[in-house]
Amino acid sequence: MIILGIETSCDETAAAVVKDGRHVLSSIIASQVDEHKLYGGVVPEIASRRHIESIAQITRQAFDQAGVDPGGIDAVAVTHAPGLIGALLAGLNFAKGLSYSAKKPLVPVNHLRGHIAALYLTHQNLEPPFVAFVVSGGHSHLVLVKGYTEFEVMGRAVDDAAGEALDKVARTLGLPYPGGPEISRLAEKGSPTYALPDPHAGGEFDVSFSGLKTAVINIVNSAKMKGEEINKENLAASFERRVVEILSVRLANAASKHNIPAALCGGVAMNTALRQRTHELCAEKGVALYYPHDSFCGDNAAMIGGAGYYEYLAGTTAPLNQNAFASSGLN
Repeated sequence: MIILGIETSCDETAAAVVKDGRHVLSSIIASQVDEHKLYGGVVPEIASRRHIESIAQITRQAFDQAGVDPGGIDAVAVTHAPGLIGALLAGLNFAKGLSYSAKKPLVPVNHLRGHIAALYLTHQNLEPPFVAFVVSGGHSHLVLVKGYTEFEVMGRAVDDAAGEALDKVARTLGLPYPGGPEISRLAEKGSPTYALPDPHAGGEFDVSFSGLKTAVINIVNSAKMKGEEINKENLAASFERRVVEILSVRLANAASKHNIPAALCGGVAMNTALRQRTHELCAEKGVALYYPHDSFCGDNAAMIGGAGYYEYLAGTTAPLNQNAFASSGLN
């Protein structure tokens, strides 16, 4: 079964063709990072406009790379939630038009489910159940993956998501957007010498990063008021280490509790320190660890095509009046 995936939830315009939920026949991504970098973050209106301008061309490239045409696909899968509402609508409305003209079913896909499905694109033999930590700029969800379309949220960020906190701390340290990779590069040159809090969110597997972010901001502002210099490398290393510890401990504990594999997915899953620490903890507990190839960690349409395959098999299709939603759970 061949599925066209379309993803426009934030600032990447993406289209991909995926076979049987596992095999990527094409994956095209047009990133807007360089443009949004000028503003220190994503500008929703600009993102929406760029999606509208490029989605048709990107989709054509995906078809050409895969060697198929609209008549050769079985369904059109598209991200409908969560994300920037204007950006989501750009992709969703294009997908509706293509679905109608090609007479193919429209399959709505939750963006977080897409990140989980990215694991299947890299690990051909991975099957549920497993525990996945979806960690990105807007989301930090610890998910018990019971089946391909059956999920239970075990924990989540009660305030800032991990990627959001990384971006805000990077901005405080004068680093460019996107902040996560910049924090990592700076942290590699430093040592975790700053004492930072270990925030607790209440639930066993919930996470909180707002207080940790504020602690870093206070250190920087206090130093400025006193005319003191801060060691940016050490502060970045201290912050990254705390974020990594919060995420890795909860994932390893959750997987060990259920005696099933662990997985990292989402943009923050590319963080080398996070992978290394999580691998150490999982190895100590005898838990297998999986994460997608880097090309499938960030926002992409291949993961939407992969998730769309399983959603379609489960009978999930949408009428042409399907709406987009800025916020949404996994179920």
